[in-house]
Amino acid sequence: MRSLWRLRPYVRPVRGRVFLAVPLAVVASCLALLMPLVLKWMVDGPVSDGHAAGVWLGGGVLLLLGVVEAGIFGVRRWLTARPLAAVEASMRETLHDHLLRLPVAFHDRWSSGQLVSRGTADLGSLHGFLAVALPFLVVNGVTLLVGCVLLLAQRWSLGLVLLAPVLPLLALCSFLETRFALAARQAREQTGELTTMARESVLGVRVVKSFGHHRALTRAFRRHALLIHGTELAKARLLAALSALVALLPNASLGAALVLGAVRVADGELSAGTLLAFLAIALELRPVVASTGSLLALSSDAATAADRHFEVLDEPAPADDAPARHRTAPTAGTSAADVVFEGVEFRYPDAPPGEPAVLRGVSLRIAPGETVALVGATGSGKSTLVALVPRLHEPTGGRILLDGTDVTALTRAELRRQVSVAFEEPTLFSTTVAENVLLGAEHADAEDLARALGVAQADGFVQALPDGALTHVGEQGMSLSGGQRQRLALARAVVGRPRLLVLDDPLSALDIHTEALVEAALRRVLSTTTALVVAHRPSTVSLADRVALLSGGRITAVGTHDELLRTCAEYAALMSAFPTDGGGAR
Repeated sequence: MRSLWRLRPYVRPVRGRVFLAVPLAVVASCLALLMPLVLKWMVDGPVSDGHAAGVWLGGGVLLLLGVVEAGIFGVRRWLTARPLAAVEASMRETLHDHLLRLPVAFHDRWSSGQLVSRGTADLGSLHGFLAVALPFLVVNGVTLLVGCVLLLAQRWSLGLVLLAPVLPLLALCSFLETRFALAARQAREQTGELTTMARESVLGVRVVKSFGHHRALTRAFRRHALLIHGTELAKARLLAALSALVALLPNASLGAALVLGAVRVADGELSAGTLLAFLAIALELRPVVASTGSLLALSSDAATAADRHFEVLDEPAPADDAPARHRTAPTAGTSAADVVFEGVEFRYPDAPPGEPAVLRGVSLRIAPGETVALVGATGSGKSTLVALVPRLHEPTGGRILLDGTDVTALTRAELRRQVSVAFEEPTLFSTTVAENVLLGAEHADAEDLARALGVAQADGFVQALPDGALTHVGEQGMSLSGGQRQRLALARAVVGRPRLLVLDDPLSALDIHTEALVEAALRRVLSTTTALVVAHRPSTVSLADRVALLSGGRITAVGTHDELLRTCAEYAALMSAFPTDGGGAR
């Protein structure tokens, strides 16, 4: 209940209609309990006395009660359908927004399938709880209470016989529900893993087909599916045991009460109408008792879903609107930025104790309008260092200054208006070329789009697409080549005229001729902005005014390309792997 109680902030905006629907359902359910009393009156009165008019009157009352009951249940459904759908939508939106605000380190730890299942299956389970389980647990509770009072009022001795299994039934249900909750949690975790496998198989279908790996993936998928199958069967067995107990014990007590009541009628101690009313009330309560087992199982499953939902929401997200402690950076596009790294250190949160930090005391200054190439061996921390600038990760030591302002003193929205990034692995979304390029550039127009596509040498292939820049590129942009995707990512980085441009080896997927054209266009862009470029080849290094060598987590040398070739053996060794014409391996 603690987990489910946390849903109240989402329900609060619609609580009026929801709380009105529950009493209406209680009234409708209690109306059904009045029908046996009408039957008692009919049997002991008009039927026994042979008054046909009284029988017709009783039949009319029963019909009226049935119609009113059905109408009230219809109104209850109308009251709750739309607001509870809005609650689910609000929860899904909150979860999605929180996921996008969580740091990259969180997404490095969690699989996408687990997160997708929390935003789909888990929220569907919570919607079912709010729409069905929660109101009907209340309705069933009140109905059982009223029914028990009516049973005892008809004949208290028969009522006690009928209610005898209540305590053992509650104890057994509690035991089975605890085991069901554990099985439900396991099933949801396994479903999340299966979702991850399915997503990876679809996104990596080209690799799967290229290596003929589909049979092995199918076998692995089948093994995971069989695990879920086994867990679901375990849940079904527990639910079957619960349902059997809920059916067996009440039915046994009902049979005993019926036999005892029949003996009393035969002895003249009980009227036939009273026994009929008692039996009718008991039969009216029977589906209520039976459905309560399923409602408890649904509630247990929903509690598991709530745990998983809030497990993500409880992850601390950075405060995007932290007040600036220093002066505010200038508006994007007004001037090139001055960037300073002061003793920057970084260690991944999940790094084993005692493992050295990825970055240790990195210090570097990039003057306004200067381009610095960051060079180093694979695994030296280049991509990690540039990811610290837009605060995709937070430094664990030292600081990064933008025009003398610590970047942590700026809101992320403000910082990212100043800084633009292009990654080596371009990510495109299932939307148009224009929307992908203009992502985050709020005030860019068609002219800016055309300029950015021209800089990235993407205007030619974009114009050749069926709808030009309005063409949808499909999921992950897989309808385009790797070089085309990389050029669109580069266009996205330059379209907003950033004050600081961070490029993580943005030309690695381009052919020699396209790379030369892009570099020529980039030179014009780099002349008006500050840039930090991760470079692996001399052709990319040639874009820079200076080169910084990152080795062992530290900046070990800074100078021009020619200076470092003469004075730094490590840098010369790195550059010697590539011919100076940019035709290195890709």
